[in-house]
Amino acid sequence: MATTNLDAADLKGVAYRGLINEDVMQKIWDISKIPLPFQDRIGTDTVKNPYKEWTTDELAAPDITNAVVDGSDQTGNDTKTGARVGNHCQISVKVVQVSTRAQNTDNIGRSDELSYQVMRRQQELRRDVEATALTHQASIADDGNTTAGKSAGLGAWLTTSTSRGTTGANGGFSSGIVSAPAVGAKRALSEKVVRDMVQSVYQQGGDPTVMMSVPSVIRAFSEYLFTSSARVATLTSDQGKSSEKATALGAVNVFVSDFGTLELVDNRLQQTYAADDGTAANVYIITPAMLSIGYLHGYRTEPLAKTGLADKRQMAVDWTLIVNTEKAHAVIADIDVAAAAVA
Repeated sequence: MATTNLDAADLKGVAYRGLINEDVMQKIWDISKIPLPFQDRIGTDTVKNPYKEWTTDELAAPDITNAVVDGSDQTGNDTKTGARVGNHCQISVKVVQVSTRAQNTDNIGRSDELSYQVMRRQQELRRDVEATALTHQASIADDGNTTAGKSAGLGAWLTTSTSRGTTGANGGFSSGIVSAPAVGAKRALSEKVVRDMVQSVYQQGGDPTVMMSVPSVIRAFSEYLFTSSARVATLTSDQGKSSEKATALGAVNVFVSDFGTLELVDNRLQQTYAADDGTAANVYIITPAMLSIGYLHGYRTEPLAKTGLADKRQMAVDWTLIVNTEKAHAVIADIDVAAAAVA
């Protein structure tokens, strides 16, 4: 007669959740702790009003006819006032509400549920600012009623050094508001347009050092640089003749142009957008010293009124994107996120 053992399946099958203790690792594995490539490279500033303003100026182009007669009287006036521009502040918030019971239970991976939720939502808030600053969102004045103030994104500011798809058009600053650009038909990124935009920024006086876009676009450009059309990269490289293992180089993260060296930066938080015929993204050519995030108030956590058996916290930041001069940057808009780069 066969012996029937009491096995693990029997223990697990005991009525209502079985008899085997749960074995759960007391750690939370987070795949979304992504850095902030844009904010990490630009500056910060202080804002004192909901509408932040600054002035821009530039030197006149060289005058190769600049010659006068010795001892002559001079007329005319070469003074320039520059321009006054600005951006509206945007309040971004996160709210958590955690019951007293949830705070007192023994939870996996954290000792204090309220503190954990506050920490995580603060991280999300910073990611929101990163993503929004790289859109082509128009600026909006807060009316204190139903319309929330919004900061214009970098893509809306740029009007001098721009390359857009067919039917695309610039937005830009006018009369206190930064308008959103018109989205054009998507197209592939090309090496020529990258070089053209770097040259344009350089000729305006900028010193671009960063090319930033969504990961698929940066990858497409890197892969293109290994092709015979580009003739600027070699697929593999034996790193010396030492005993160390050779390294196969399969990517380009620095692009040297005639007018500046660009760090190729993929930003997982930068958003795509709907073009006329599919999904597109912006490619930014950036002079980081000419950009900053301004704070009317920085990131803060405040308690909200307690109601019943729960605690509430609000995380908030009042911020705006300061584009010191839009001529220091370029945008290559309406790039097909799935297309290979071309010459």
